[in-house]
This record gives sequence, structure tokens and C-alpha cells, in this order.
Amino acid sequence: MALVVHDLHARYGKSHILRGVTFSVAPGEIVSLVGRNGSGRSTTLKAVMGLVPPAQGSVMLDGMTLAGRQPFEIARSGIGYVPEERLVFANLTVEQNLTLGLGRRRKDAPHWTIAQMYGYFPRLQERARTLAGSLSGGEQQMLTLSRSLLGNPRVILVDEPTEGLAPKVVDAVIHMITDIANRGVGVVLVEQKLTFALRISQRLLVMGHGQIVFQGSSDELRQNAEVRRNWLEVA
Repeated sequence: MALVVHDLHARYGKSHILRGVTFSVAPGEIVSLVGRNGSGRSTTLKAVMGLVPPAQGSVMLDGMTLAGRQPFEIARSGIGYVPEERLVFANLTVEQNLTLGLGRRRKDAPHWTIAQMYGYFPRLQERARTLAGSLSGGEQQMLTLSRSLLGNPRVILVDEPTEGLAPKVVDAVIHMITDIANRGVGVVLVEQKLTFALRISQRLLVMGHGQIVFQGSSDELRQNAEVRRNWLEVA
């Protein structure tokens, strides 16, 4: 396994948000965290990335301990992160944003180039000299995904990649995520749209009350009406 998370706990002040989250991601595997709002999905990604300090538990990447390290150290170790807020550098051009994302080559991970990012998202090449702050939401999502991948991660964490995107952009994002997984990058998605998660993932982890209450394949989740009713459907 590339990424192994065991008994992860996290708090916001006195609020105990994560309560013993355990999961793993293999190289080239796409794993989706699904659940209702407030179930702890985004906090899980932030705790893995060190943006929320874990109160307990371990995070390992290829046997290397990451829990307790600073986010920049975790990024350098081989974890990429695409936040829900996208967070482009608004006063820099598209190409300058991409250049900032370039990381060192790794023996154990694919190497990515700006030209490849333009191949995934031709619209970014058309807008290469445009300030990132003037891009549409879909274009900013393309840019943030690309910038994170240029760090040559072993595993990439992606928070709500399809939020507010047009169907054509969603298709482009699906193509990119599927392709990078096929090349050996592990992917952890937080995704609100269950249909998207079922379509793209090898495994799905259902979260509720800060814990993983179910994990299985897309077919297994489709067949488990009780889990969908209790933890995913909106009454």
C-alpha cells in the first residue's frame, strides 16, 4: 500500500471530529470518501496533509511516518492536495501557477510536465498568459489539479473536484483522474455526487460521525440499500 492511515483522530477545539479513521490506498487505486456534510470527509484529507494536526493515530506513506509533520514536509514526501477552495495564485498567470507547482523527479512516482497538463486541459493552454484570478470556476479547478500533479506525488488528495462544474469539465476531470491512476498515482477523492464516485472509484468509504461505517466496491455499495439509506440519502 502507498498510503496507510490508522486510527486517525482529529479535533477542532473541543469538538472531536475524526474518531478512529482507518483506510489504505494502493498505487494506482482510486478511493472515494462519501457521506453527508459534516461526516468528517474533508477533515480526513486535511489531517492526512497536516493542515489539521492529528490528535491520535498514524499516517504512513510507503513506510514513512507523516503524522505530526508540517504540510510542506508532507507535500515534499509525496502527497499532493487539491483543496475544495481551489486557492489559485490570483495575481499570477496560468503558466506561472503551473511553474510554481513543478517538483523534483521521484524514482517511485510518474514525472509530469506542463505540456502534459495542457494535454489534459487544452483550455489552460489557451489561457496560459491570463491571470488566474480571472478564470472561471471550472478553469481554476483544472489549474489547481494540474498544479498539484506537477509536484509528482505518489498519492493525491482531491476535495470535491466536480463541485459547480459543467458536464464537459467533469468529463475532462474524470479522464485526468482515471489516467493518472492508470499510471500508478494513488487517488483519494472527497466527492458529494455519489454517481460520480461510483463511476470512477475502485473502492468507496462511507463516513458518518467521524468514522468509516462502510467500505467496499461500487457494486457492493449499490447493493447495500441500508447503508445508502442510513448514511448517504437525504431525508
